[in-house]
Amino acid sequence: MSEIAPSSYRVAVVWRGDAQARAEARGDNSRLKAIFEALSRERIAAEPCVYSEDLADEVRAQLRAVDGVLVWVDPVSTADGRQRGGLDALLREVSAAGVFVSTHPDVTAKMGVKAVLHRTRSLGWGTDTRFYETAETFEGEFPDRVDAAPRVLKQNRGNGGIGVWKVEAAAAGEARVLEARGGSAPRTLPLAKFMAERAEDFGAAGGLVEQPFQPRHLDGMMRCYMSGDRVVGFGHQLVRALAGPEAGPAGPRIYSGPDDVRFQRLRGLMEAKWTAGMMAPKTPDGDDTYVLCEINVSSVFPIPDDAPAALAATARARLDAVRRRWRAQA
Repeated sequence: MSEIAPSSYRVAVVWRGDAQARAEARGDNSRLKAIFEALSRERIAAEPCVYSEDLADEVRAQLRAVDGVLVWVDPVSTADGRQRGGLDALLREVSAAGVFVSTHPDVTAKMGVKAVLHRTRSLGWGTDTRFYETAETFEGEFPDRVDAAPRVLKQNRGNGGIGVWKVEAAAAGEARVLEARGGSAPRTLPLAKFMAERAEDFGAAGGLVEQPFQPRHLDGMMRCYMSGDRVVGFGHQLVRALAGPEAGPAGPRIYSGPDDVRFQRLRGLMEAKWTAGMMAPKTPDGDDTYVLCEINVSSVFPIPDDAPAALAATARARLDAVRRRWRAQA
């Protein structure tokens, strides 16, 4: 089969909004302006697509008419309680019709949850991680774990520090609990009461993940921004969310490109070992000092300055692959 000609693709860039935002949406004045510009340089015609549940039919018609969809809609609950189930169903529908969807909701459901910390715990970024799928297991094991050392407990789905707690033993039967959500204050309460509050985190909510508290988190948190299997930038931030009010505010996140000399060992591990290892987890290599806290999938923004170009190049490569596959099946 001959190579695909460098003709332009049409791609819809999706974010959440209302009917007015949809009517007024433009790529050149949105927060994703750099993404639109990078796609244009790859000869991809990108168009804004503002989504809300009451606009589903209009959005469906738009998405079925394009070659690809790039999604910037938070995959977990939004601040006002809206879920993404309707959009996910729509994305699965257009994907089945041959439209390239990134990130596909099935991928988000596997990677963009805290349970991935347990599934990949044997990689070099792993630690002593537990995954509580049932309330009974949580009630039976968690108290002894807290008595042994401070733990970090995480809802399977959450963002912005919501549903992440540092839990440490206090007086007999009590615990000191601090949520990572901005502005949260520590509280001391019976451990049994805190655990009862977590009852809603099981079943359909997906369970709870627990890791040892890392005192070194004050040294900083690193974010690796990935496009495909390549690091396209870093974000470094001095975090304070689980250190308590006395630690003061967190510093700004400082972005840098993939060639930042400070982080080349991390880049090598991410590209050569960990990304491939997620497909088939291996035993730890024992020489790292990193602990995975979470994986953000889709709707990641802001991003390093170098990232939009890499993202656009990856999108074009994936669109080429989809077109080849459909031509071969024709």
